[in-house]
Amino acid sequence: MARARRHDPERRERIVAAALRVVGRSGLAGLSHRTVAAEADVPLGSTTYHFASLDELLVAALREANEGFGRLLRESPALADPAIGLATALSRLLAEWMGGERTGVELEYELYLAALRRPALRPVAAEWTESVVAALSARTDPATARALVALMDGICLQVLLTGGTYDEEYAREMLARVLEPGR
Repeated sequence: MARARRHDPERRERIVAAALRVVGRSGLAGLSHRTVAAEADVPLGSTTYHFASLDELLVAALREANEGFGRLLRESPALADPAIGLATALSRLLAEWMGGERTGVELEYELYLAALRRPALRPVAAEWTESVVAALSARTDPATARALVALMDGICLQVLLTGGTYDEEYAREMLARVLEPGR
């Protein structure tokens, strides 16, 4: 007699969450269908059913990871308030993001930078950049918004790679220089 299939509508999301935990704990080198299946407590066939390749799983994981900063950006009252300078709003937003659980920030950047070696991830990395540029373009022109994204990424990567502390005043000053050239 055939075993009835268990109805599990959230299995795909659990697999993605498990992939994020595996990468967060063991890096990209530790990611496999088998390690994710064990972490998600699902049969190995479930991971390959939902994600035919590791790249497909990484694409889903990167999209999920990108939600951390994206959510902060979308929900930021300071960013939407024209009375608050954009440099101030962004430096505060980065302080909130970098001041939280560093593991999540590191995970986002690890997956984002994985696009250097995994072409399947490049469109997702580009989507993230475009979404941030679109959000910032409500307050400035698109070219300046791109420069702000590049600067914010650079500041965050320097802090993460050196083990340093995020300096909100420095970030505000540098962001202001991009927004107000020649000041």
